[in-house]
Amino acid sequence: MVFPERFSNLPDYAFPRLRKLLDVHEPGGDPIAMTIGEPRHAFPPWIAEILAQNLNSFGNYPVNEGSDPLRETQAAWLAQRYGVSVDPSQNVLALNGTREGLYNACMALCPEQKNDQQPVVLTPNPFYQVYAVAALSVGAEPIYLPATPDTGDLPDFHSVDSAILDRTAIAYICSPANPQGAVASEAYWEALITLAEKHDFKIFADECYSEIYRDTPPPGALQVAQKMDADPDRVLVFHSLSKRSNVPGLRSGFCAGGAESITRMKQLRSYAGSPLPMPLQAVAERLWADEDHVEDNRALYQAKYKIADEILADVPGYQAPEAGFFLWLPVENGEEATLKLWRETGVRVLPGAYLAREVDGVTPGHDRIRVAMVAEQEEMRRGLKTLRETLYD
Repeated sequence: MVFPERFSNLPDYAFPRLRKLLDVHEPGGDPIAMTIGEPRHAFPPWIAEILAQNLNSFGNYPVNEGSDPLRETQAAWLAQRYGVSVDPSQNVLALNGTREGLYNACMALCPEQKNDQQPVVLTPNPFYQVYAVAALSVGAEPIYLPATPDTGDLPDFHSVDSAILDRTAIAYICSPANPQGAVASEAYWEALITLAEKHDFKIFADECYSEIYRDTPPPGALQVAQKMDADPDRVLVFHSLSKRSNVPGLRSGFCAGGAESITRMKQLRSYAGSPLPMPLQAVAERLWADEDHVEDNRALYQAKYKIADEILADVPGYQAPEAGFFLWLPVENGEEATLKLWRETGVRVLPGAYLAREVDGVTPGHDRIRVAMVAEQEEMRRGLKTLRETLYD
């Protein structure tokens, strides 16, 4: 049997790879999970009530692009949060989680050729792995741009050769960044959008961590694009309830952008998408309309930032994240540090290299571990103290 060559060198996804590394060893203490970005704060209790009120809707096929009330609420949230104006019927598409949207947007919008050549998809390195697989799926060339302290932990798109930019169809970027927690400023977005206008490529802005931050709300790509009066189809933004509302299992997000882009995504989704069941769309509608639980959730993470700073502030190379809920900690060798922690203490983290690709013999994140601050505060405090004593003292 013949399989596609474009996937032949694809490494294992980060978490199966982690299991292969660690699960052949017994933990050195009671396990503390600090690997996956799965929020463990309580979600709003009224979710059960909304779901119960809409159970009969399981008897109906879901609205593929999202119900009118759901998309109207998502558009209203964009207006409230970013001051942007979008038409919910033309500029918003409900998603079954942002991973699905980030993948299918590339499927729907990446051309077979760009300027008569193989198209390029730019992605940060390290990065959310779906970006690269989406590029490979459409026959594009993924090019990995280092996002390291030298670049402010965000990709330097202006360092890319002009000939590559002329082949570029799509640039993925995550802000706040996973795993570093760096935030793209308005100036950063403006410069990137200007570059995209010059070289005619789309920006896919993964903003799923936008509501978890220390003090200042991160600016959004669509917010800046509208201020610049950029081509409406230049930028697509992706948002999720997973982190904002602590419901990763709900699988609810949305994409917003230009009418042509959304139309093309809707068309593909009508054939290949997996729409959110109607009772869950009703839950999502209520969640997007409520900010109280988001503020409570943010306060819990702000307390966790303080705990991390207290425990790790004097660790050489420690950089407090601006936003998101990951720590991106310096070590000599991420895989060795991860294995040491597990075997000696039971603390479970993720080697940074598992989120990156080797380019020119260098793997960004090789000397890092990613630590998810998702556990309850006291468990997180215990895990970070143990980590510090094991790796740094």
